[in-house]
Amino acid sequence: MVTETDVTLDGRTLHVYDAGSTDAFPVVWHHGTPNIGPPPEPLFGAARRLRLRLIGYDRPGYGGSTPRPDRSVASAAGDVLAVADALGLERYAVLGHSGGGPHALASAALFRRRVVAAVSIAGLAPYGADGLDWYAGMYASASLEAAAAGRAAKEAYEATDPPFDPELFTPADHAALSGPWGWLNSVVGPALPHGPAPLIDDDLAYVRPWGFDLADIRVPTLLLHGRDDRVVPAAHSKWLAEHIPGAELRVTDGDGHLSVLNHAVGALEWLAGTGRVH
Repeated sequence: MVTETDVTLDGRTLHVYDAGSTDAFPVVWHHGTPNIGPPPEPLFGAARRLRLRLIGYDRPGYGGSTPRPDRSVASAAGDVLAVADALGLERYAVLGHSGGGPHALASAALFRRRVVAAVSIAGLAPYGADGLDWYAGMYASASLEAAAAGRAAKEAYEATDPPFDPELFTPADHAALSGPWGWLNSVVGPALPHGPAPLIDDDLAYVRPWGFDLADIRVPTLLLHGRDDRVVPAAHSKWLAEHIPGAELRVTDGDGHLSVLNHAVGALEWLAGTGRVH
């Protein structure tokens, strides 16, 4: 059962989803782009078994959360802290997929007295990262290239209503969508009922300075990526692993951007086994 509530911060609303028991250890889910924020139903069984409490929220502009134009990736850390305070969470872990990965890492870097561990699944590296060909292997890079050119270019790109290309996802990704991870369709559909503004804000944040230093992440961190990912190439997590102190990298053979989520239960088990949880 998922309980939904609103948290108020500086006159803004953050819409929150709580899918666990209050006596379990909280893990805050950071959703991808464009999604709304309920934590993934395919992980509920494992979370109960591991005594983890999955919590999610809509990033500003998505779902029931107030828009916050020109937000940074780092701003998510303050939003999550406000959610944690409202729910009475002293400590919590963070877990993000795709665009949620950088937002999860922000909490780990900026609030490590509260955040005990972090997982980024198929997450981006910072734009312009030294030694990384950021767009290499990215099947549909035009959207982020438009964002890198500025808000006007990104808005013009989205105004063309670019069609979805199924080749963006690998056969393994399509198979995942035919199984339990078809759940993703339930969070993509409601993400943009009023237009692409929150997606635009997400993409602009990814290609601007994130607002924190990866070297400040001093909590256990797991980076999980599919080797065949066409959306965010695995080189991004490999680069992150080289720049986050002590990070563990797992690259799974045969997986793309979505099928890598078949290994998310293992990520929860890793969280439960870090020694900082519970």
